[in-house]
Amino acid sequence: MTNEAAVLRGVQKRYKDFTLGPVDLTVPTGTIVGLVGENGAGKTTTLKLLCGVNPADAGEITLLGSQPSDPAARARLGVVFEDAYFYGGLNAEQIGKSMSGIFAAAWDAPAYADLLQRFGLDAHKKVSEYSRGMRMKLSLATALAHKPDLLVLDEATAGLDPVVRSEMLDLFLEFIQDEGHSILMSSHITSDLEQVADSIAYLHHGKLLFHEDKDALLQEYGLLRCSRAQLEKLPAGIVVHTRESAFGCESLVKGRGEVQHLLPEAICDPASIDDIMRFYSGRDAQ
Repeated sequence: MTNEAAVLRGVQKRYKDFTLGPVDLTVPTGTIVGLVGENGAGKTTTLKLLCGVNPADAGEITLLGSQPSDPAARARLGVVFEDAYFYGGLNAEQIGKSMSGIFAAAWDAPAYADLLQRFGLDAHKKVSEYSRGMRMKLSLATALAHKPDLLVLDEATAGLDPVVRSEMLDLFLEFIQDEGHSILMSSHITSDLEQVADSIAYLHHGKLLFHEDKDALLQEYGLLRCSRAQLEKLPAGIVVHTRESAFGCESLVKGRGEVQHLLPEAICDPASIDDIMRFYSGRDAQ
């Protein structure tokens, strides 16, 4: 077993009005990597390149010790894309039989049936009659039932109510209990990633700004509220972006501990992933 479930090195994809990369990203085996970014940042493009859905224009991709073009490697993938659903005229039972033909001995029919029951899905109901959340759960059941080593999830908790989302997150944590399993998941619901992810990778306008340990990231960044005079006491490079109002300055800072030492009288709270994205976007909008 390698220590890396997936690796992207210098990966690029060019479109008429958008360029992804070059991206360097590693998904360590046994971890959950959360991929965040604004709409159009390149998250889905990155996931599709990794899965071999689309070819990269430059760079190298290693998938489970092989290449995305290798059928054996792809067979060890469990994939859920936000915009990919099964034909509406089929039901879950028929889909299970089709998947059994595709994955052969790797397909675990009893596990699939258990997942359908766990998710509250009627195996005889047509997919066209499912809600969006039910279709997402069906996609996840099929992704898990052939016992993959790597789950690639694109907005897999989107459209689900908080109770069901919590069930999904518990399922992801169960999956990762096997040290040979890994997850790369994109989500706009960053609170979900704060609960389960080991590390956070942030794509911004097609560029990977950082990939850092989640706990260290949330500890390092802070929201500083102070006066302009106080802000000017900080060394260059600490302040990512500042928003000024009649009440003072609100700044995203990197190095919260140092800021608290330099400005003990100011308020510097931990920054959430949403805060970090919001301020980076504000900086680039200027």
